[in-house]
Amino acid sequence: MTIRNVGRSLEGVKDLFDISVHTGEKPYKCNKCGKSFSASSNLKVPQRIHTCEKPYECKECGKAFHTASYLVIYERIHTGEKTFMCQECWKAFSYSYQLTIHYGVHSGEKSYECKECGKTFALCGRLTRHQTTHSCKKRFECNKCGKTFTCIASLKKHQSIHTGEKHYECKECGKSFHLASTLVTHDRIHTGKKSYQRKERGEAFGETSCES
Repeated sequence: MTIRNVGRSLEGVKDLFDISVHTGEKPYKCNKCGKSFSASSNLKVPQRIHTCEKPYECKECGKAFHTASYLVIYERIHTGEKTFMCQECWKAFSYSYQLTIHYGVHSGEKSYECKECGKTFALCGRLTRHQTTHSCKKRFECNKCGKTFTCIASLKKHQSIHTGEKHYECKECGKSFHLASTLVTHDRIHTGKKSYQRKERGEAFGETSCES
């Protein structure tokens, strides 16, 4: 076959692909699960899933993936790269879906509803934590004040209030807090959310916090 004929053949394949995209035709079928695709290249991913083939490996930890795109996303865990930024509070996220969920905090939209009591939440994680109040008994009790919790981690976090431990430190100024949520509120001082001045020190604050 001449170079010219090879070129024509390749153009023919491209034309077939372009046509299938517009017509919705999916001539490439996976012989394992029956799922069909418009391009033969798209068939490779599900075939790797069936055969457990993971050719894309993370150089940092050795974890492997079916596709190069999954590896690129995963590597952000090691690099700390956060490319998706909220335009409301400038908080950054590694993944676009995290940013989408986060926007619900600002919009007031609460699309996650508890089927037990009807209470709604902006974040799926908060709904999950809330649901434990229905499904679990509060078995962990604070020996200082008697308050009970559903998990040991929550109890330990609470006990730091009694012991005076402050595990959450601001990277900007070094100030420490009992709770992560208090640190988040404090961080707004440095990000530019400043709504009033405290006269005695001349420091600008966005929100007051219960703890220091």
